Amino acid sequence: MSTPDAMRRRVRRVMGLGRLLALGGAADGAWLSESAAAAVLRRAAASVPGAALDDVRLSLADPAAAEDPTVPAPPASLPPGPLRVEADMSVWDLDEPLPSLTAALRAALFEAAVEGLGLAVTAVDLRVARLLDAAPEQHATPEGPEAVAPSDPVGTAAATTPGVAHLTATLGAAVHRAPDHVRVELATAEGYRALDVARAVREAVGVALQDERAVTVVISATP
Repeated sequence: MSTPDAMRRRVRRVMGLGRLLALGGAADGAWLSESAAAAVLRRAAASVPGAALDDVRLSLADPAAAEDPTVPAPPASLPPGPLRVEADMSVWDLDEPLPSLTAALRAALFEAAVEGLGLAVTAVDLRVARLLDAAPEQHATPEGPEAVAPSDPVGTAAATTPGVAHLTATLGAAVHRAPDHVRVELATAEGYRALDVARAVREAVGVALQDERAVTVVISATP
C-alpha cells in the first residue's frame, strides 16, 4: 500500500473512533472510543422489544463540571465529567405505551453505560425518529481495529492482562511512549467491564515500566 493510501486509511480509522470518552474519574487515566460505546448501547437497546437505536452520540452533560485528568489525555478526548447520551430511535409493534417503552430503553442504556462500561452517564435523551411496521433489517457490525502483536515488555504486560482481547494501534503505535507518560491502546474481551480492564492494565504497565511515567489507556473496541 502506498504511503498516501496508508495515511488515508489511518485517518478513516481515527475518525471512525469518534471522540474518546473518559472512563471513571479524573484519576483513572482511561478513555473509551465513542464508536465502541455506541456499539454496546445498540446491543443493550436490542434487549428491549420493539425499539432500536439509530444515531447515537455521547457528549459532556455539563462542561462546567468536567475535570482535568491527572494523566496526559489522548488526542480528540473529552475530559472526565458527567456524560449525556443522545439517540434517535426506531419503534414498531407498540404493545405498550410509548412512554413505557422509552423508559425501559433508557434504563437499559444507563445500565450498559454505567455498569457495563464504567462511563459516567447521567442523562439519556431519546428521540423517536421512525415509526415502523416491522423490525428494521439488522446491519452487519463494522469491523473493529486490527489486532497488533506486542513488541516489548510494556506491550506484553498490557496484552496479557485479564480482559484484554488484543492491542490495537488506531492512534499510532499500540504503545506510545512520551517523556512524561506511556499510552496503551487496546480492545477488551467479552465479559469484562471496560473501566476495570483499564485500571488493571495501568497497574500492569506501571510495573513493567519500572519508572515514574504516567500510564494512559485507550480502549478502541469492545465485544
